Amino acid sequence: MPILLGCIADDFTGATDLANTLVKQGMRTVQVLGVPESPLDFGAVDAVVVALKSRTASVADAVADSVAALGWLEAQGAQQFFFKYCSTFDSTDEGNIGPVADALLDRLGDGFTIACPAFPATGRSLYKGYLFVGDELLSESSMRDHPLTPMRDPNLVRVLSPQTAHPVGLVGHATVTQGAAAIRSAFDALRNAGTGYAIVDAITDADLMAIGEACADLKLVTGGSGVAMGLPANLLRQSDGHPTPPSLPAVDGGSAVIAGSCSRATRGQVARAKADWPSFSVDPVAIAAGEDVAAAALAWADEQGSGRPLLYYSSAEPEQVAEIQARFGRQEAGELVEQTFGRIAEGLLQRGVGRLIVAGGETSGAVVQALNIRALRIGPEIDPGVPWTESLGGPRLALALKSGNFGGEDFFDKALGMLP
Repeated sequence: MPILLGCIADDFTGATDLANTLVKQGMRTVQVLGVPESPLDFGAVDAVVVALKSRTASVADAVADSVAALGWLEAQGAQQFFFKYCSTFDSTDEGNIGPVADALLDRLGDGFTIACPAFPATGRSLYKGYLFVGDELLSESSMRDHPLTPMRDPNLVRVLSPQTAHPVGLVGHATVTQGAAAIRSAFDALRNAGTGYAIVDAITDADLMAIGEACADLKLVTGGSGVAMGLPANLLRQSDGHPTPPSLPAVDGGSAVIAGSCSRATRGQVARAKADWPSFSVDPVAIAAGEDVAAAALAWADEQGSGRPLLYYSSAEPEQVAEIQARFGRQEAGELVEQTFGRIAEGLLQRGVGRLIVAGGETSGAVVQALNIRALRIGPEIDPGVPWTESLGGPRLALALKSGNFGGEDFFDKALGMLP
């Protein structure tokens, strides 16, 4: 049967986060990595999430990849579409959120959608159009110093407006608390006034469920994975039943963590793991100087024996990241590290590692591409926004792809402790 919901995510960990949300709401969900070249062949599925590596790509590449993903999802018979980006609205004045959303709307022949990155379970909330991370405004959180998409303005109407030719409006929390009918009326009023995007406030899961219900008739919905929790109820009435609960991947082999994110949360997780596990620091300066850091990292792995998980990390404090970027360039420094992590992941697979945690969206994209993994079955949640997954096609692995900002300090131990 045709899929019900077709999703496009702008990075790999965000795609897994979204797929996790849909599974928890009863949708049989598969995540595919990149735009497939052929129709889906994984049995009965309600939702498909196409994971792209477009968050920090050029605007032209991000638009082209996203439109290609939409075309493939249309061919699979998807009835509604979702464009997923980070719950911290990672973007720049040039994009990529606005240009991609514009292109998707144009392809669908529509001129209105919402933008709601709120995800209360992970501390992201929207009030009067201002995005909060925990109790801090976005501009006062660690995202202020993000190495690729520093967020200095918490007002999403102001942030999105320069990225699109469509006017941007707001549906405030006072309207959201009145329920789906009031939200739909606000959408109609904005659409009739020529507004292209509605930033929608949300501070609780109940808000997100009401917003999702109000979006039932929209061709395209955009936001973080949180707002997607309200969409399955609209669509599953057309489904042929509910799936069995997601199961953990039963995969043997050694365990490893690859941490490329420099977020505050990942730095805390790395610091905790270093106290107990063998660890190897992947040095961007050494990579840029031409040293074969991947070979050294794998030789180090051979010396560790078996038993304990291995930790590879490049996570650094903001000041160190800024210094490296100043020397080698922002994009170039990131790509050098990602390529090295991809080679390390290939070597670990050859050495029998079957359970792999990857921290950071760009790092996760580099690793799954290096391993030629094409699709993932979504398993149970580890922490909000992060499930275990099992690879489909290609090498058989248990994979946890974690956004840099997600998870508690014990995330790595907690994740591996769940596996049989």
